[in-house]
Amino acid sequence: MPSRFMWLTALTMLAFAGNSLFCRLALAEGSIDALSFTGIRLSSGAAMLCALVLLRRQTVLGRGNWASATALLVYAAGFSWAYMHLSAAAGALILFAAVQATMVGYALAHGERFGLRQSGGVLIAATGLVVLLLPGWQAPPLAAAAVMGVAGMAWGMYSLRGRGVPDPLGETAGNFLRATPLALAIMWLGGPVLEAQPSGVLYALASGVLTSGLGYALWYAVVPRLQASTAAMVQLSVPVIAAVGGVLLLGEALTLRLVLSGLAVLGGIAIFIGARPRSRG
Repeated sequence: MPSRFMWLTALTMLAFAGNSLFCRLALAEGSIDALSFTGIRLSSGAAMLCALVLLRRQTVLGRGNWASATALLVYAAGFSWAYMHLSAAAGALILFAAVQATMVGYALAHGERFGLRQSGGVLIAATGLVVLLLPGWQAPPLAAAAVMGVAGMAWGMYSLRGRGVPDPLGETAGNFLRATPLALAIMWLGGPVLEAQPSGVLYALASGVLTSGLGYALWYAVVPRLQASTAAMVQLSVPVIAAVGGVLLLGEALTLRLVLSGLAVLGGIAIFIGARPRSRG
């Protein structure tokens, strides 16, 4: 992978972790409800993306597709609801475990095969995730974990649908624009937005404009240049970043389990990406 794309990928992972932190900050404070957060996040993200497209003197009309927009909406809505009950670290781990399973499953179904080192990297990273999510003290609520898992599957499918598109930025803007009226309708049906506090609105705007709008524009530009399995493994770094952010910004506990799991995830990613992929058979 060229160094420029490695840096862009790293920046995108920071943005994805920022989404978890902004959402958890807003919902943990009770400064906004999950539906309003989703509606503001998607609408402000659409505004940012459309502005980027217009700067290129292009149009977003007719861009994107309803299948990708629906996957985006399912991801965003499930993400927000689940974070009412999950910590930043646990939510991000469940989310990207589901993403990894979806994208690696797609890679295997389409003929990609792993060498010994790649398989070892997958095993180490997956073990790190399993250890962190084992039942026990402060185990995540089952319903919230299941909803976050569905959100992760939706994001995995959304990412896969972005592979090979000729204009990633325009397609992303079109998908956000299509998802926005659906999200706003759900927000309106869910209750009055006026109950949201200014801090909650600001967190939702930051998530939409910065870590969603700009972050997804970067991701859609990077993901066509990655193998599906590599894209899945790289995203496993996000829970570790979110966990560190949760400790620093939300006061979440830094446990030995969290440290060991984070080391296993990052080590598995390094092994996987550093290995040469086997040819398709």
